[in-house]
Amino acid sequence: MWYKKLHWQIVLGMVLGVVFALVMVQFSWGPEFVSDWIKPFGTIFINALKLIAVPLILASLIKGVSDLKDLSSLSKMGGKTIALYLITTTIAVTIGLVVVNTLKPGASISEETRNELLESYKGEADARISDARRQMETGPLQALEDLVPDNIFAAASNNRNMLQVIFFAIIFGIGLIMIPEAKAKPVKDFFDSFNDVILKLIDLIMKTAPYGVFALLAALIVEAPTADLFVALGFYALCVVIGLALMVVIYVLIASVYAKKSPAFFLNAISPAQLLAFSTSSSAATLPVTMERVEDHLGVDEEVSSFVLPIGATINMDGTSLYQAVAAVFIAQAFGMDLTLGAQLGIILTATLASIGSAAVPGAGMVMLVIVLAQAGIPEAGLALIFAVDRPLDMCRTTINVTGDATVALTVAASEGKLHDPVAED
Repeated sequence: MWYKKLHWQIVLGMVLGVVFALVMVQFSWGPEFVSDWIKPFGTIFINALKLIAVPLILASLIKGVSDLKDLSSLSKMGGKTIALYLITTTIAVTIGLVVVNTLKPGASISEETRNELLESYKGEADARISDARRQMETGPLQALEDLVPDNIFAAASNNRNMLQVIFFAIIFGIGLIMIPEAKAKPVKDFFDSFNDVILKLIDLIMKTAPYGVFALLAALIVEAPTADLFVALGFYALCVVIGLALMVVIYVLIASVYAKKSPAFFLNAISPAQLLAFSTSSSAATLPVTMERVEDHLGVDEEVSSFVLPIGATINMDGTSLYQAVAAVFIAQAFGMDLTLGAQLGIILTATLASIGSAAVPGAGMVMLVIVLAQAGIPEAGLALIFAVDRPLDMCRTTINVTGDATVALTVAASEGKLHDPVAED
């Protein structure tokens, strides 16, 4: 029956969470009740997903790399993966710029509304600007330096260090390939079993997903800013959503052309991961579910998904880079600035590179946006203009990030001849 499918259960949890919150805000004690007694269950759900993100990356990447048998297969797959991620990210930024320049949402912001937003969210904007400035003060090779951890246990203790964990897992897998098979077998068997345990934990955690998203959506509604601010920024939000919707069309076309998968099949297969990404605003938290859906329901071989998806959750941020492009031009329009073609080409380059450095956690794109604004000469204080609608847009762009990861995994698998018949849904 339809109600037994996970994505419908998640949708039902989301709808009930919104309805419950709308009822509770009618009572003076309602928002506090939701924050104290409902929101913690959503936080627990996200923490449970994040809990297994690092073990999943270690187990799946080490298993996936060592299963490739030779380094030429790894370099070939790695080249395709990075190239596709860069191409889709560049497309996303370009779409964002086309949409925002066509609709010009910033022109609709009055000076009074602009000043109100700048005043209301000045504190939050200053905090993000401070974080970004610390990052910009680092040397040109700091990102490369940060890639190599000095302590894998310290790196694995923080989900923001996913790239370091990925680096360790890849070189560990390469080491297994380079030693005699008989000596590598006990270690491979351990990680194979470890990976199976993690996948079973994912199944257990996902049984609570409808309740987790219920709590998350209820908390989001009661903590949302006033409706007046949302209305003032509605046109900007619409531009972001239109751009993100166009990226879904791009993904569907890629899946249809290169993997011969119909739009209905593709979207149905990944919908639980999309809904979870929407609820949690975290690609890292969604990674376990993304891997399960891609392997079992899209038919991507595990050795491809275990390599492509952890990397994608860290460096492939199509939705984030599109949002950064729209937000940068919107802020410029709100301040009456007319960006040159050169400045907008700079936004494409900076947003593409900045998205690679975005941590796969809620709100990280805001810090990267400051870097994009600084490059284009746009006032950094304008960050305060978009805080009121950042949370719901963060949910939307994370959904696109996850969809992009799944698309690239499917495309790489098709090019490598590593697609199999997916399992049938109940």
